[in-house]
Amino acid sequence: MKHDGAGFVTRFEVESEFLSRYPVQQAGGRTILELWVPAEELDDFNAHVVGEIQVVHEFR
Repeated sequence: MKHDGAGFVTRFEVESEFLSRYPVQQAGGRTILELWVPAEELDDFNAHVVGEIQVVHEFR
């Protein structure tokens, strides 16, 4: 985030069966693991979010 911007940490659930199509990728460090979802698939990803998206931390 830029020094004059904001960043957010969120928590949400996504249907497990849907997530199985994306391999876990290492990002930056040995303990930083994430799923990389191609931008063109974000609408489909968002359709499989279950429940609410929670903001758990905010950086300003």
